[in-house]
Parts: sequence; C-alpha cells; structure tokens
Amino acid sequence: MGLSPGLLLIGGSFAAFRLLNRGLERLVPPPRPALRNRWKWRNIWTSFAHSLLSGAGALLGFYLHPQMAEDLIRTHSPAAHSVVSVSIGYFLQDFVDMLCNQKLHQSWELLFHHSVVSLLHFLTVLVHQYIGFALVALLVEINSIFLHLRQILLMANLMHTTCYRLNSIINLGTYIVFRITTLAWMTRWLVLNRENIPLATYTVGTVGMAIMTPMNIILFYRLLRSDFLKSSREAWREKEKYEKDNSALGPVRTRFGIVTIASSRGGVGASLAFTASSLLIH
Repeated sequence: MGLSPGLLLIGGSFAAFRLLNRGLERLVPPPRPALRNRWKWRNIWTSFAHSLLSGAGALLGFYLHPQMAEDLIRTHSPAAHSVVSVSIGYFLQDFVDMLCNQKLHQSWELLFHHSVVSLLHFLTVLVHQYIGFALVALLVEINSIFLHLRQILLMANLMHTTCYRLNSIINLGTYIVFRITTLAWMTRWLVLNRENIPLATYTVGTVGMAIMTPMNIILFYRLLRSDFLKSSREAWREKEKYEKDNSALGPVRTRFGIVTIASSRGGVGASLAFTASSLLIH
C-alpha cells in the first residue's frame, strides 16, 4: 500500500523548506547589522516564504472553491487539502530549525506550539475533515507576511525608512482584516454551528477564542504604539534593545508567544481550540 498524496506532500514540503532555509544566505545575503544572527535571518525569510505561499493558497482556495465556505467541516477541494499539507511540512521544518539553533528555554513555547499544530493538521489531513476551517485559520498568514517583513527591516536597521513606514501601515491594516476579523468570524462560526460540533470541541474552542480576542487586541496596541505613537528617540532605543536581545517589541516571533506564523486549525476534537492559539502573531 503506497503513501497517501497528503503524506508525500508533507515530506516534500519539509524537504523544500529545509533546502530553502539552507540556501537563503546565497539568495538573500544578510546585511551587516544581521551578520551576528545569520540563523535568525534565514529563519525569518523561510517563514516569510511560507506566509506568502499559505496566505495566497488560503485565499485562492476559497475563491476557486466557494462551496467550502458553506461547510468548513466536510467540504474541501484537493488544492485546499494540499495547502494544509504543505503547511505541516513548514511547521516540521521550523521545529527542526529552532531545535538545532536555539536553546530550549528560548523556544520551548514555539516548539510546543508547532508540535500541537503539526499533529492536529496531520489528523485533519488524514481524516479529510475541517480542512475549510484550517484554511480560514491560514488566512492570518496574509498578515504574517508583513509582520515578517517588519522584522526583516528591523534586522537590516531600516526602521527609519519609507519602506518600513509603509509596511507598518499595511501591517496594521492586515492585522485588523486578517487577524481580528478572522478571529471574530471563527467565533461566530462556532456559535452558529454549535449543534454540529462535539460539546468538548465547542467548549475548548469557545474558551480559546475568548482568550485570543483580548490578546490580539493587546498585540495590536503594541504594534500601534511601537510603530506610530513613539517618538523617534524612543523608537531608536527600541532598535538598540532589539539588537541586544533580538526582540525589539517582541520580535514578532518569540515574545509575542505561540503564534508565529502559525495557523493551526481544527482537525479532530480539540483542534478547533488550537486553531485559535495560532491566531496570535508571534
């Protein structure tokens, strides 16, 4: 009995993202300010590539197969199934990358997050259910594109440029549309489909959404304050702090918590709840 297409895609995605990560320094050489942390430079660019791919895939999935929006549990297209499978490969690659290059106390939250997300994605791919809900969660990757770009610009010491300013505006806009709005829509979906979801899944999912909503609002305020409300002097101090501990305003990837580019999804059982956890942006 041969391997399923989903498993082959997961393996192929892992290998592809791993190769991309290894070759990124040649494709995008790190600028002088980022030379002290070459691993992070490669890691962010790899995450950026995943956000581009999965964010575009999620949008195209619903555009080409609109019926999926009417039934997020059972209805999905082969392409949507493939997008979720490819994301699993990325999460596994990112897990290995962090495990090899960061100390455990620095990355345990993300390692745990990636483990849970990968498992739930895997179950969803295997049982072919909740693919639509997973794709909704992957819409947050559209905002992750600009969050990763923001971090790239910070590492390149370009925070006082027009490009950084423009990205900050787009970042806040997409944060509202693809994170806060997506979270609200998913909460509404849970409420409207209460009778179609097991009680345990509904309860955990609802609690998760209740926790994620204020957290996303707080993170939005932090971005607004850091990129728009601080004086240039304060912004420069923030940049200096970023260079010292690699967490400017919480590099959108570690200090902001379990969210990183992740976009979990509701596979079987408690998967709906962990989908909510991925809506936080690192």
